[in-house]
Formats: sequence, C-alpha cells, structure tokens
Amino acid sequence: MRKVDASVVLFAAVSILYPLLASFAVRAFGPWWVLLALFALLGLRSALGLQSKVPGGLTYGLLFVAGALGLVALYDSHLSVRLYPAFMNIAMLIAFAQTLIKPPSMIERFARLVEPNLPERGVRYTRAVTWTWCIFFGVNATIAAYTAAFSSWEVWTIYNGVISYIGMGAIFALEFLIRPFFRNAPGTPQ
Repeated sequence: MRKVDASVVLFAAVSILYPLLASFAVRAFGPWWVLLALFALLGLRSALGLQSKVPGGLTYGLLFVAGALGLVALYDSHLSVRLYPAFMNIAMLIAFAQTLIKPPSMIERFARLVEPNLPERGVRYTRAVTWTWCIFFGVNATIAAYTAAFSSWEVWTIYNGVISYIGMGAIFALEFLIRPFFRNAPGTPQ
C-alpha cells in the first residue's frame, strides 16, 4: 500500500475546512494572519508538488492562487480571504481544461493509475468526465466569487463550506453510478 504524504492530508483537510476556519480566524485574528497561513500552506504544497509526480497544472495552479490572492489582498484583505475558493476552482478548471487540449485528459490520467491499459472507449468516457468537471469548476468558481463579493460571511461560509461540497459529492456519486454502464456496454473491449 502506498504511503500517503502528511502534507497532502493536511492540505486536503485545510482546503475542505477552509471556509469554516477562515470565517472564525478572520474574526479572531484578522485577515492578514489568515492570508499568511494560506500563503505558507500554498507555498509548501507547491514545493512538494514540484518534487513529486503531481501533474504540473495542479502544482502551478497553487502558485496562481497564491499570486491572485496576494494581488487582491493589496486592495482588500477580507475579500482576498473570501476569494480563495473561487481561485482554487479557477486553478482546477485551468488544470483540467489544459488536459483536454493536450491529452491525456485529467480523469484518464487518474483512471490509468488503476487500469493502465484503458481501452479507447474508456479514454472517450474519461474525456467526457473531465469536461463535466470543467463545467463544475467554472460554475462553482462563479458562484464562489459572487458569494465572496456580494454575500455575508454566513452565506459565503455555507455555500463554500457545505453546498459546493455537496455538488462535488453529487458528481462523484453520479459518475460512480454511471461508470459500470459504460464499462459493461456492448462492444466494449474488456
């Protein structure tokens, strides 16, 4: 079994809990302390990603997020804290979309970790799933940016800390339910 890097687990946990943590930390410590912690975490994760086999688009996306947050912070530090989910969605959209232009698609890369000899039908299917994620990231980034700019902290926290994850979970669940139909379809090489 492959050992999981503790920094990956930490980054995932902070990313998932970010809206709740940020909402509390901004009130308790101020936005600059939240941004400094976020910059440190993004820098560490980027450095570790560059050393490992993480796709470059995902690693460079974190640097994009840090840069975008820094630029916004010069104007409005509270808004910068709240734009993190939107910028992360934009970074994911770019990372996934670039693999549609220069294959293999992001989901195909993940699928080949489990099934190295993915048949052509699987390649087409994973490309369609990558498109689905691109659409999700685009819509989610738009809503996250809207809540950051025009909503209360409570609405921002609920959308970015709960509703967006329900949407993500729904796509995972739907894809998990649909996948066997594509795998077992007539004429599919096994």
